[in-house]
Amino acid sequence: MDTEGTYGSRDTRSGSPVPRPAGPPPPELPPRPGYAPAAGPPLGVWLRTPRAAAEPGLWRFGHRPRPESDPDRVPDRALIGGAVVALLAAMLVWSLWRNGYVPHSRILLEVVTPSDWWGLERPAAALTALAVYNSLVAALVIWGFGRLGNWREVFHRYAVYHPQPRRTLGTALVGAVLVWCFVNADELLPFDDLALGLTPYSWLYGGTAEETLGRVETFKTVYHLVGAAAILLPIARAGGWLTLVRELRGRAKPGPEPEKAPGESPADWPQLRAAGRHTAADRLVADERAGRMNDVDCVRIRRAWLSVEADPARIGPFTDAVLGQGAGACPHPSGDRDLPARAATHDLLTSQVRLGRYTDSERNPAARRGAGAAVDPASLGSSLLAVGPFGSGKTRHLVRPVVESLALQALAGKAVVVAVCATGTPLGPDEGYDVVIRPGDPSCAHDLDLYSGTDDADEAAALLAEAIAGDLSDIDARRATTALAQLLGPYRAVHDRFPSVPVLRELLDGSPGALAELRAQLDSEVHRSYLRELDTRARQAGTPGDPAVRLADRLAALDRPAFAGFFDTTGTTRPFSVRTLEHPLRVRIDLPERAHPEAARLIARLVLAQFTAGVVARTDRSLFAFLALDDATHTVTAESVRAVQRLRNCNAGVLLTLRGLDDVPESLHTALLGSVGCHMTFSGVTTWDGRLFAQAWGTEWVETTEVAKHTVFADQPLTRAVHALRKLVTGKAVTTDAVTVRQVERERWSASELAHRVPAGHAVLSLTTVRGEHAPPLLVDLNG
Repeated sequence: MDTEGTYGSRDTRSGSPVPRPAGPPPPELPPRPGYAPAAGPPLGVWLRTPRAAAEPGLWRFGHRPRPESDPDRVPDRALIGGAVVALLAAMLVWSLWRNGYVPHSRILLEVVTPSDWWGLERPAAALTALAVYNSLVAALVIWGFGRLGNWREVFHRYAVYHPQPRRTLGTALVGAVLVWCFVNADELLPFDDLALGLTPYSWLYGGTAEETLGRVETFKTVYHLVGAAAILLPIARAGGWLTLVRELRGRAKPGPEPEKAPGESPADWPQLRAAGRHTAADRLVADERAGRMNDVDCVRIRRAWLSVEADPARIGPFTDAVLGQGAGACPHPSGDRDLPARAATHDLLTSQVRLGRYTDSERNPAARRGAGAAVDPASLGSSLLAVGPFGSGKTRHLVRPVVESLALQALAGKAVVVAVCATGTPLGPDEGYDVVIRPGDPSCAHDLDLYSGTDDADEAAALLAEAIAGDLSDIDARRATTALAQLLGPYRAVHDRFPSVPVLRELLDGSPGALAELRAQLDSEVHRSYLRELDTRARQAGTPGDPAVRLADRLAALDRPAFAGFFDTTGTTRPFSVRTLEHPLRVRIDLPERAHPEAARLIARLVLAQFTAGVVARTDRSLFAFLALDDATHTVTAESVRAVQRLRNCNAGVLLTLRGLDDVPESLHTALLGSVGCHMTFSGVTTWDGRLFAQAWGTEWVETTEVAKHTVFADQPLTRAVHALRKLVTGKAVTTDAVTVRQVERERWSASELAHRVPAGHAVLSLTTVRGEHAPPLLVDLNG
């Protein structure tokens, strides 16, 4: 790829390189999938899916806000109990009415009808009027007790308020039960008599007995069909039966998508059409429908169009590139259009990566239960600290998804990512990165700039002092920086470069020969200030409190045969500089933690210091810069904590993972938790760590209900007898409840809950965006 001056290969050294043993042949790459992830939706569907304007931490792709919990919602037990009691009461009332146990039941009917109708010989009109009257009473009983028993809420809660096809199945079951009851209740309900009374006599009776019986049976069938239709029609509408049928038919017989007007959906590139570039938009639409475009292509071209809108002079080359290359226009310098493999679910339109699902528990607000949990650059820009023991899933469920998301955004020209991990950490194949640096591995083709590409000796000394002695509390950082600057400045003045690791170690050791040689190479007139620096260094050497000897001892971790070919400063190569963060690069640095643990920690501190200094010094901050440290043990220092706080205004962030806060000096615990905006605790943290997170998350006001039971003492003999009988049956004394509801302030998560109530495969996540939007600590199922 075109590196744009960001790094070079170590194979470009002049002269004869040191012979090294040949490594194994590179593994053969598997065929690249046509779409990643394979289980993802087609690109057109992905583009047209709405993204809700949700709060931080919510997966926006296809998200439908869940209604807040209703405080007046009737509990299930009370709802079902009330419905059953109302049904039994309705049956009792109707039985009493039907069997004549209600006195003066026909008084209203007799008032509005002729009195001669109610003699011994009742005309047909009287029977019809009685059927109408009884039908009205039956309907009133059903409606009244249905309201009292809240039957409508029972139907909606247990049959309607469910996703398809469960919704259709539930409503169909209710409809089948009601139709069966209607068909078999002709002797109990008056509606059959009402229908017979309203039907003309000549339609049913006349002719032979067999003909009359046939007509009556036909009438019964029609009556039952009409009644069943009247029952099922509203139930079918509530259950969405026709909608489900259309969906099933659409799946069984897929047809061509309906033609839409150009620019009607995001998949039609309305921004290009609005600028009059219809041919370019048509080319992109054709590539999308032909399957030649993926989500990275779409976001990359959208990003390029934003630069065209900022500089209209680019519209011509942009249009030519789209017409000529289609979905491959405006490529990443590497030429890659996707990663070799994906391990997480991504939505590049919103720059989100899904981490899991908010659990359906009382710990989480009702609006977030069951929703996806995700992070994006807006929240990662405030930096994230994750704490969890070994094996809790920090790398699998957090580091790799985040690094993978930012690598995809780098391919789209929106981000630059640097991942630092131990050798063998599963953060994706090497082919998914532009630069892979393995200090101590002879087969590695890339090198790391020890001095971050700077020409300033004081700046280089500050970065190197932070890496070498930043974790030592007994060495003053300013004195360490001064000691290094006293040597780096004169050396660069003579050689026009900084010293290599062996030379710098020798100078720090105070070797008389090395210092004398450097002094002899300085010009007494031109380099007078540097000579004073060397004189000062010579006077301070060996004095109490001189940090040079300790610096040399720590630097010895890099002065090993395994690192002999690394950290080149001769100028024959252009090693990668972490400080160069103005290009959409994907970088991974594999640290030799097993073979050289001290060197690995030193390099990690060096990378962190160079990154924080580089993002602040950037002039072009359009790219989101991110550093992921898979294990930040002994990496966090007082200076790095202060530097992390400055990243929010620089469109950059860091991800720090720790096995425990004990891996950080105790004096930095509070400062570290306060410097990052996002916190994540995995299952298995200790109560000591949980206490600090509980303090960082603070408290909230909650409503508590206290119930006090008071024994009831009866004075009357009958009441005492009833109470005695009740106690004999229930085994408990008769009491009354005194309920007290009040607002109290409690911790969002206590230390004990974080240590013992977080299940395996879960984590507690809190987020804060760079704009100050906040999401409280919520329980996330990382496998959801």
